[in-house]
Amino acid sequence: MASGQPLMPWPEPKPGDLIEIFRPMYKHWAIYVGDGYVIHLAPPSEFAGAGAASIMSALTDKAIVKKELLCDVAGGDKYHVNNKHDSEYTPLPPNKIIQRAEELVGKEIHYKLTSENCEHFVNELRYGVARSDQVRDAVKVVGIAGMGLATLGLIGVLVSRNKKQKQ
Repeated sequence: MASGQPLMPWPEPKPGDLIEIFRPMYKHWAIYVGDGYVIHLAPPSEFAGAGAASIMSALTDKAIVKKELLCDVAGGDKYHVNNKHDSEYTPLPPNKIIQRAEELVGKEIHYKLTSENCEHFVNELRYGVARSDQVRDAVKVVGIAGMGLATLGLIGVLVSRNKKQKQ
């Protein structure tokens, strides 16, 4: 194995497993289909080992379903198996997951960062439920930040009014 390449996650992925790839500013998701290959949703600007450059993929509305070697997709980025919703949803049988994924390879499909991204794609394949915790968590952070700013603005208005009343 070449130096700098991530070690295979332990345990080794099984067909149908979700693979979480840690890009510099976000997580890319793929589904393991066996023999070292994954299927993933990749906007045209996304390329194997894209790293931070792949953040530009958020600006497109089309994506291509690709079948590539996991080590190529991950590049130098760390990755691991993360079937995080298995306790909430019953995974489809591995052969069904792989069949559904293989049927989509090469197809161009609609892509939307907030509702139809790579994480939605793999969760739909594994569980039949399209969801993205990254998007949900980002919306929470933006919402909390927005509420904090609104509170500061309200405090500012109240302080300003109080000062005017005292004058």
